[in-house]
Amino acid sequence: MKPIRIAPSLLASDFSRLRDEIQRVEAGGADWLHVDVMDGHFVPNLTVGPVVVEWIRRVTRLPLDVHLMVTGPEQFAPVFADAGADSITFQAEAVAREGAAERTPQGFVLRRADYDSRRLEAVVEAVRSRGKGLGVAINPGTPAGVLDFLDRVDLILAMTVWPGFGGQKFIESVVPKIGELRRRAPGVDLEVDGGLNEQTIRRAAGAGANVIVAGTGTFRAPDAAAAIAALRRGAEEAHGL
Repeated sequence: MKPIRIAPSLLASDFSRLRDEIQRVEAGGADWLHVDVMDGHFVPNLTVGPVVVEWIRRVTRLPLDVHLMVTGPEQFAPVFADAGADSITFQAEAVAREGAAERTPQGFVLRRADYDSRRLEAVVEAVRSRGKGLGVAINPGTPAGVLDFLDRVDLILAMTVWPGFGGQKFIESVVPKIGELRRRAPGVDLEVDGGLNEQTIRRAAGAGANVIVAGTGTFRAPDAAAAIAALRRGAEEAHGL
């Protein structure tokens, strides 16, 4: 069984006092820090660049879990790895061949396992050659079966909201997909991101997730330490620990 890890998402933090916010969740028991990188094209929002990750790296010893929600992960992966990320997760939809991924009103959906091998290999090489962890993410509408390279990654991220904005509601229909991914890849970290709270975390963890990304539920909580402890307790109980 992979250990439970709680990864507060910096997207929900107060960026005017970012050092204090990071230190607050670090002292509160966070295992990782989750950094959402959005380019305004793959998702309808813009967030942080590599220079921000460089500064975050200077103020924390927590592992930095960087999620690239960008259309050119092969361009951004090496830059963020060099900036201090410990793991880089890219979207499977972003390295699909033309026609395999469809842009829906909610976001991109990958219909079949049809990847641009040149771009996919460039991402893998950029991350592995720098000794970083490698993850792959899929949007809520993308089926688990399109991931045909699970033996090459350390982490799978099943988005439990459509990416782009924080504070969204957990999508219940993703829970069976979490279970399918855990059955297909029992030895990797299985991460969930979006709408996680003391109730939904039990369903996600019960299906097999062990890495819990929570932004609103940690940074926006009155007591970050208590919130992190409650999330961990819920996930551990769901795992029977």
